[in-house]
Amino acid sequence: MSCNYAEGLSPYEHKGVLGIPEKFDPIEKFNKKCEILAKLINESKHVVVHTGAGISTSAGIPDFRGPNGVWTLEREGKKPTTDVSFADAKPTKTHMILKKLVECKKVQYIVSQNIDGLHLKSGLARKYLAELHGNMFVDECTLCKRQFVRHRPAETVGRKSSGAACGAALAGARGCRGRRRDAVLDWDHALPDDDLAMADYHSSIADLSLCLGTTLQIIPSGNLPLETVKYGGKLVICNLQATKHDNKADLVINYYVDDVLERVMNILGIEIPTYNESEDLTKHAESAIINWTIDRKDVLALEKIYKAKCKGVKKKRNLIKNKRNSADISLGNGDADDKTKVIKLEVKEEIASGETINNGVNIDDLKLKSEVKSELVTNGNGVQAN
Repeated sequence: MSCNYAEGLSPYEHKGVLGIPEKFDPIEKFNKKCEILAKLINESKHVVVHTGAGISTSAGIPDFRGPNGVWTLEREGKKPTTDVSFADAKPTKTHMILKKLVECKKVQYIVSQNIDGLHLKSGLARKYLAELHGNMFVDECTLCKRQFVRHRPAETVGRKSSGAACGAALAGARGCRGRRRDAVLDWDHALPDDDLAMADYHSSIADLSLCLGTTLQIIPSGNLPLETVKYGGKLVICNLQATKHDNKADLVINYYVDDVLERVMNILGIEIPTYNESEDLTKHAESAIINWTIDRKDVLALEKIYKAKCKGVKKKRNLIKNKRNSADISLGNGDADDKTKVIKLEVKEEIASGETINNGVNIDDLKLKSEVKSELVTNGNGVQAN
């Protein structure tokens, strides 16, 4: 359960801004924003989705910083009333939609901060997923770093050894004398190199980054969507709370993620699949050794694409730290616990009036920052660069 996972982490004071009030777009504005998002997804060449705890709440797994989040209630000495076990939780509508969008080549990659294993359970292939903070349903070898799917969630967090032998030989690879440990990061752990590299490369070459169910407070994961913006791409944020990067986004949607993506799928005319146990690798991991390791060939191939697109391109680059922390979490000046500053936070209006085209949506309605918009040039293959 989320509570047990949170309790298993080392004590850490800087957990971010907690309990930010939720807000909802009026239905008319919600519908128009969904039309704009559908158009962006349909016309983009390389879409990267960044997922946080907010996409799993409809599965019964509480988030951490919401009004009823684990850490928000912790300050009051309380626990969430709903807390489905990781073992029993099933992928949400959002998880299944994202898997379908990957299969339809509408989405090229997913970067997740979640450790609940629901992307894995949905049937999403490892090739299209970076798990920056680990996965409760994955073991990792202490020596060769290969990862293997578990049939039940780990009983520990923080990369603690289970004592089981590395499963490389049984998975058809060269034998290894290492031991397995859980793959879930604690606060002071460095992010897995290949996951972070894939997330960084994909975010940099993307022409659209879509953030779902995250306040983007934990770094470096929370700053990765900005790589898209720095190289001329667009940023869309869908969350019930204000985020630290709302003022950098081209479109902000305040509504339930499941409802947003369901509306988008209807606009795109794509059927939403349902969870299928036969595609859930955790259901097969008890009787077989299932490899869950990122293929280094994929990392090297993407690195070449990244260098070809981004080498020599001017941008303001923040240092990508490789350790998980929330040192850069303030949503405003002053005390992070002063919610009056958060409530008064001015989030820019995403939709402006203008002429409509085709289905009534004008992509120019997106309020691109003027200094960025003036620098964008579209080349022959539709990729935008300075």
